[in-house]
Amino acid sequence: MIPTEDASARKREIEEKLKQEQETLSFVRENLEKSDQLTKGMVSILSSFESRLMQLENSIIPVHKQTENLQRLQENVDKTLLCMDHVISYYHVAKDTDRIIREGPTGRLDEYLSCIAKIQKAVEYFQDNNPDSPELNTVKARFEKGKELLEAEFRSLLNRYSKPVPPILILDCISMDEEVEVQEEVVLEHLPETVLQDIICIAGWLTDYGRNQDFMNVYFQIRSTQLDRSIKGLKDHFRKNSASSGILYSPAVQTKRKDTPTKKTPKRPGYDHELRVKLHSDALTEKHGASTGKDDALDVEIDSYIHCISAFVRLAQGEYALLTEVIPEHHQKKTFDSLIQEALDNLMLEGDNIVSAARRAIMRHDYSAVLTIFPILRHLKMNKSEFDSTLQGTAASTKNKLPALIASMETIGAKALEEFADSIKNDPDKEYNMPKDGTVHELTSNAILFLQQLLDFHETAGAMLASQVLGDTYNIPLDPRESSSSSSSYTSDFNKRLLSSYICKVLGNLQLNLLSKSKVYEDQALSAIFLHNNYNYILKSLEKSDLIQLVTVTQKRAEMSYRELIEQQIGMYQRSWLKVTENLTDRNIPVLLPGSKLKDKERQVIKDKFKGFNDGLEELCKIQKGWAIPDKEQRDFIRHAQKKVVSDAYRAFLHRCANMSFTKNPEKYHKYRPEEVEEMIEKLFDTSA
Repeated sequence: MIPTEDASARKREIEEKLKQEQETLSFVRENLEKSDQLTKGMVSILSSFESRLMQLENSIIPVHKQTENLQRLQENVDKTLLCMDHVISYYHVAKDTDRIIREGPTGRLDEYLSCIAKIQKAVEYFQDNNPDSPELNTVKARFEKGKELLEAEFRSLLNRYSKPVPPILILDCISMDEEVEVQEEVVLEHLPETVLQDIICIAGWLTDYGRNQDFMNVYFQIRSTQLDRSIKGLKDHFRKNSASSGILYSPAVQTKRKDTPTKKTPKRPGYDHELRVKLHSDALTEKHGASTGKDDALDVEIDSYIHCISAFVRLAQGEYALLTEVIPEHHQKKTFDSLIQEALDNLMLEGDNIVSAARRAIMRHDYSAVLTIFPILRHLKMNKSEFDSTLQGTAASTKNKLPALIASMETIGAKALEEFADSIKNDPDKEYNMPKDGTVHELTSNAILFLQQLLDFHETAGAMLASQVLGDTYNIPLDPRESSSSSSSYTSDFNKRLLSSYICKVLGNLQLNLLSKSKVYEDQALSAIFLHNNYNYILKSLEKSDLIQLVTVTQKRAEMSYRELIEQQIGMYQRSWLKVTENLTDRNIPVLLPGSKLKDKERQVIKDKFKGFNDGLEELCKIQKGWAIPDKEQRDFIRHAQKKVVSDAYRAFLHRCANMSFTKNPEKYHKYRPEEVEEMIEKLFDTSA
């Protein structure tokens, strides 16, 4: 049984908890009532807000739609106005472009083409939208007029700026193939760049919009005429120079000699050409003492012809490069074929005439004249690949013209070898025929070129010598060992040694004749320069071709012999400076003791030495500046050696006289500083100085 006190405490505890729970329940009930009131208030507010939003939407949406419609209408009006302006502009095109079209495109091609584009768009508009309108005929007529003026401008630009390439520039261009040390490439500018761009622009428009191919015919006709005129101009220039100087430059010498001057001064292209003209000495003439005026004319024609062949290849390549920028690709080959026909036909006709002349020479037994075929044939064959490459894509009849000419020349052959050797030996010493600047004589270039041409036909030449039973003449011993060889091997070896002896005989005859010719010069120094140039030319020509191999078959020391001859002539030339340097020696120079003065006689001795040196230096430099040493290496070597000798002697002389008061006007006698003397000597053998 639970005690009464515990029950009572338990009851009180329960009553207190109940009271607390009732208070909590009452608090929750009050809060729920407040929450309900707040919820009802919020619902009322939201309902009111929703109502107001609906009223606002009902008011704004009609305004928005009305504004949107108004904007759309405004845009339509603007577009309509623009279209109207655009359409109206087509009706004004003829009037707006009238002045520019009438005045033509000259000087304002871009503006003119812009007007043509407007007219073309107007034509397209009226054709699509109003084909019966009179405005269509107006803009069509204006478009055709504009096209005609563009075609006329195309023709006018070509006619006005298409000029024949100057002969000197052509020579500079084709000489690049024969020279090793080329310092600056020669560029042929057929048309000024700005003019070319205008022509390209017009051609592109005529192709794309003009629907006209007549401009291609205009192009090839004008450029064909200029190509032919360029070659004829070169021929006339060549003949004029050969007639005035008797000395010609020929690219037929294909050995790429280093002794040809390679200085290319764009400001003075004429000098470079004229110097080369003197250097190569009419490489194709076959006069050799027995020729007539008619033969001389033929020689000039042949030399000119070789120039023109090289010029044609170069110019045709330039024309094709130019054509590719103007003519559409699918018309380029045909247009190029037409463009080169006139010049090519003229060259082939001239080649046929040379063949006919050589054939007539054979019939009258003029064997030296027929040898003119060799350099042409050699040149044509060596340039055939480049020629074929240039004509690639042309018609078969065009490409076959050169092979036909080569075949015709190959049928002529070579005949008079012994007569040529005799003519080298007997060539007369003509003073007027001697190069005034001491450069390579025409006889030397003729002989070397002749021998080089024999290399192309060495088998034929050797067989010709053997057929004439020249073994006894050249004292060719028969090697017993060869008797055991096959017949063909024996014949080949024997002919090779026979041809080697023949070449050595020609070179021997040439050396004797050059020695005789050198005596024509009154100045022994010029005579030495002349022999030096010729010996050096011969040696370099032998070294740069297979000739040296043939020569050494029977003459083992040939190369060394020529080097000794060259050194000997350099020594002979250097003696000419003794009359200058002898004034700088110690002979008769007074010895000045400390505190003493020079006597009048002693002062005069020093004055005479200065005067003798100055006068001698000026005289030699004036004379020798006009002489020529084509080989740059030799020229620099001789200049350097002479500068050192003279400069060292002059410096020593000035040092000895430095403290001697021999005149009140020292500048009168001490005219040149050592550096100035060296500069004067550096200008020797330079006609441009």
